[in-house]
Amino acid sequence: MECSRCGTPLEKPGDYCLVCETRNADTVVVHADPDHATLTFLDEDDVVGRTDIATTPEEDADLEGRRLRNFAGRIADEVRRKRPEEVYVAGDRSVVQAVRADLHYTVYRVPEDDPVAAVLERRGERELDVVEKAPAEKIGGTHSTLIGGRVGQRAIREVAAHPHVKKVIPGPIEAGGSGARGGVRAKVTRADANGNVRLLIRDGSSVQENRVVTTAMDRETGERVRDDLNEALADADLDR
Repeated sequence: MECSRCGTPLEKPGDYCLVCETRNADTVVVHADPDHATLTFLDEDDVVGRTDIATTPEEDADLEGRRLRNFAGRIADEVRRKRPEEVYVAGDRSVVQAVRADLHYTVYRVPEDDPVAAVLERRGERELDVVEKAPAEKIGGTHSTLIGGRVGQRAIREVAAHPHVKKVIPGPIEAGGSGARGGVRAKVTRADANGNVRLLIRDGSSVQENRVVTTAMDRETGERVRDDLNEALADADLDR
């Protein structure tokens, strides 16, 4: 494949051209199994290339952890070669978590039955505005106390880091009855008519409802953001 702008031969299809500094793939879709990943590179609605990466799981726990990190690193290296605008993932949660940790991109979850088709379908929808703020700048409101200690704070930051979240407004902490399941758990509720959602954080019998203002314009697009947020919480092991 040659660069779409200057015609320089590219080492791999969809690579960013270092000669004229041109992006030749604006989106990367990663479908990951525990031992294999397929990366599909899109330029607008066209598939410009695919790459397969394979690995062999290890029985030893220490070796398996190293193997997973190396596998995720190889996937992340292929993504960085493209310098895409968007990255979508589907598949094995442990691989997705490791890839997220290795990339400085916002990574969106899509259904794994046909992730490329899901991404192309999204392209037909109106794009949501992106909020270019650090997560800490999006958190504010009357109630400054957050439930769940460090884990609760991590859940808040995970939601605030989403590019389609404008603001997270912590609510009051309410004590519940006895018999509630222990541990800190987080979940995003269904979107309202304006596309906004609520982040519920439970710590034992106590619960905090945090308002999440998004850039969605209606319930349908708000549900899309909700799905992304719940997937992010699950990938970060915050939904248990």
